[in-house]
Amino acid sequence: MATGAALTIGVASCSSTDVTDRTNAAFDTSELDTGINPCDDFNGFVNGQWSAQTQIPDDESSYGVINQLRDESLEVQRGIADRATADLGSADENSDRRKIGLLFESAMDERSIDEAGFSPISSTLDQVDSIASPADVVTFLREDAEDGGALLFGLTSGADFQDATKQIGFVEPTGISLPSKDYYTDPQYASILDGYRNYLRTSLELIGVDDAQASAQADQALDFEKELAAASLSPEQARDPATQYKLVTVDEANVTMPEFDWRQYFVEQNVSPDEGFSLADTAYFTQVDQLLANAPIEQWKSYLRAQVVSRSADSLSKPFRDNKFEFDKQITGNAAQKDRWKVAIADVNSAMGEAMGRLYVAEAFDPAAKQRAEQLVGNVLDALKARIENVDWMSPETKQQAVDKWSELMPKIGYPDTWRDWSGLQINQDDYFGNLAAADKFNHVYDLAKIGKPSDRADWVMTPQTVNAYYSPNDNTINFPAAILQAPFFDPNADDALNYGGIGSVIGHEATHAFDDQGSQFDGKGNHVNWWTPADTAQFDSRTGKLVDQYDAYTPIPGMPDVHVNGNLTLGENIADLGGVNASYDALQTVLDSDPGAAAEEIGGYTPSQRFFLNYARVWRDKTRDEALLTQISSDPHSPASLRVNGVVANVPGFAEAFGCVPGAPEANVGDQLVAIW
Repeated sequence: MATGAALTIGVASCSSTDVTDRTNAAFDTSELDTGINPCDDFNGFVNGQWSAQTQIPDDESSYGVINQLRDESLEVQRGIADRATADLGSADENSDRRKIGLLFESAMDERSIDEAGFSPISSTLDQVDSIASPADVVTFLREDAEDGGALLFGLTSGADFQDATKQIGFVEPTGISLPSKDYYTDPQYASILDGYRNYLRTSLELIGVDDAQASAQADQALDFEKELAAASLSPEQARDPATQYKLVTVDEANVTMPEFDWRQYFVEQNVSPDEGFSLADTAYFTQVDQLLANAPIEQWKSYLRAQVVSRSADSLSKPFRDNKFEFDKQITGNAAQKDRWKVAIADVNSAMGEAMGRLYVAEAFDPAAKQRAEQLVGNVLDALKARIENVDWMSPETKQQAVDKWSELMPKIGYPDTWRDWSGLQINQDDYFGNLAAADKFNHVYDLAKIGKPSDRADWVMTPQTVNAYYSPNDNTINFPAAILQAPFFDPNADDALNYGGIGSVIGHEATHAFDDQGSQFDGKGNHVNWWTPADTAQFDSRTGKLVDQYDAYTPIPGMPDVHVNGNLTLGENIADLGGVNASYDALQTVLDSDPGAAAEEIGGYTPSQRFFLNYARVWRDKTRDEALLTQISSDPHSPASLRVNGVVANVPGFAEAFGCVPGAPEANVGDQLVAIW
């Protein structure tokens, strides 16, 4: 890990003129809307012209830089899949590449998929029809789980909150389909709830239920789901780690749910029933048990029947896909379905994501980028450490604990060091639904095999071809897949300022998650422990409370002045955005301090400090449909993209200094309005 060394990406051997030419190309200042004062609306200044000129593609709910990079990644993957399909006749019988080719070919065979109708799920529907008692429901749920299903709840592996060195089972709710519990009761979502009821009714009609019965069963299924929703956590409540972990034995779980045999549930999934597991959402599981005891069997069958159809709709014939889309567009605003090849690539990624990732890395990722990114990570982490050490509101005792946690942060860049083995997965020609089912079971078994074993910090949750990044509090790692390590986030042809404003801020964001309102509840090894003094907790809560108030005041949907951002739901991401920009900006200043000439050099009329913020705003460039924005605000812990710009830079003194903002300007908070955490 680099410690304070100046980082210059890809320009060491270039002349000054070459650098200027190349970095000018890396950021086109003609895109800026100079009619907007950056101190009044920085997102509008950087992204306003782009937004006015951009049309969201019909098959997208939003569009921006991340979508553009995702599309580039998809095109690479499409080429890989096309070639794998073309070479099926000569490919190694057991190779990952051949399996990808077979899977992609079967997913592209839309004619066969349409001819199959709903026959791929007919045997499962027959099982639902044969249910005659609560015991039959329990048997059905167990058998479905054994195949990788997760009706009502699902079992996965994860690090024990009390001892992160070992993996245990986590059983988590899956029973409601709408974005949050509020959709089942809040009048503002009434039209979506009606649309969902119609979707369920049509789903049942498509499998041959007559109109009157389909309507009645849809009502039964929805009423059942409302019962589950009433006992579910809100998205805001689910952010609290205390709601996500409760270690129980099988016998204790059977007390919570006496109608359900947890021992047999684990045995049939080849997991030892003698190991403790997490069953955290007690109210939800108590509600499931009450439904097992009291709900009419016909209502259970209506719910299960509707859910079996719904979960498979995208993989069935066109009428099912069309029905699903007609409902989904109420939530997303999309005007068209995805092209078939995009659906097929999504299927490949769902089934064999890391196998595709290995081929993607070999084709599209420059190994030198990993080394350069490691240097940048080191510099940003050093800057974050300095900020922690210099905060004036934290006691030396807690500050030392924070530094100790920082020292155990583990960066993972690009792709896994060891690739997963897919030799046990059987993929067959001309068996689309069967291939997806085989992959579901294979991946489920792979995941559950981790239970009872030591945790592996080298494991990746995201695939290398994913344009994203993440922090994992349960192992204290920050993770940057290969696909995000490209322009405009990370550009070898750009100056340091652009790279620190782009990927540097992402690095700082993920590292700051270790110290947000959730991450700060875990220690450096990933254990859920309190390492704060009461006084320091009070200081932290006071400062983050100001951030909650700031975001609560935002109303980002024109024409919907009553729809506010939820400052508590988005708090963790907002803390990370602010901390990430501050840390990366400090890291850039350290680089510039080592070369005073570079600090004063303008490119395209903007200083390095200004270019840092210009690229930060650009990477969050995004245009979102109102329907999707409403869904995001109701259920997503991320703030709308425009506020990830304007809401952040307003609290960064370096921004006001760089652009000469008058204190108190919309993008230059001062005094009690200025939020300072890390």
